[in-house]
Amino acid sequence: MFRTALTFVALLLGTIVFGSIVLVAQFLGVKQAPDSIYEKCPRWWAWWLLRAAGVKVVLHGDDGLTRGAPRVYIANHVSWFDIPSLIEVLPHYGFVAKRELEKIPIFGPAARGVGVIYIDRENRKAAFGAYEDAAAKIREGNPVLVYPEGTRGSSYALRPFKKGPFVLAIASQAPVVPVVIHGTIEVNPRDEFRAGPGTVHVHLLPPIPTEGLTYDDRNQLADQVRERMAECLRTTYGIDPATMQAEGRDRRAEPLPATS
Repeated sequence: MFRTALTFVALLLGTIVFGSIVLVAQFLGVKQAPDSIYEKCPRWWAWWLLRAAGVKVVLHGDDGLTRGAPRVYIANHVSWFDIPSLIEVLPHYGFVAKRELEKIPIFGPAARGVGVIYIDRENRKAAFGAYEDAAAKIREGNPVLVYPEGTRGSSYALRPFKKGPFVLAIASQAPVVPVVIHGTIEVNPRDEFRAGPGTVHVHLLPPIPTEGLTYDDRNQLADQVRERMAECLRTTYGIDPATMQAEGRDRRAEPLPATS
């Protein structure tokens, strides 16, 4: 209970302090640039929150970490703590997030200031317009992270992928980097108001090129990315996403001993 309370206070204070710094920087006309305040504040916010919760993040693989290179990171989503965990280990990137988050005071507008792109999931036309804007930013060398499942799951089983993120990747012609995150359910399960210490593992899988692909290839690309992520879960944690979702027994899966 103490750790949960400490994490909540850290989230509240961190959002107010670092979010306000971003908003003031915008008001003063500070421009986006490498290592600018818009890159530093999200990292400070993530560091502050993870330390308060007692979370250690371990990165596996770095093939997708070339700074300034166009990338679309595709990650599974099982906990609110996925966000600070990925901010800690990935180069500065923009999020594609649901528009409801924009309504959160300070956090919403500050997140937009550091590169979050909000989409209206109920408005298909508006959502694809947001993806077009994101594709243009990616081509300029600004990586973007997308959760293709759309919302958090209650287990590590992969749920059906929405096709929008893969339309985005093809439109940008940027490589897709599949990302598997494991351990955040133990830190902060969905629909539970608690947080505790733990180790979060982030796996960057080999990039998948999209150069030359067209809109008609979106389903094939989605299947390829999903299978790579599923294979990582199978070989590293003994989780078979094809069956675990029905059984609901993968929440406490641990890495297999043979995995480095």
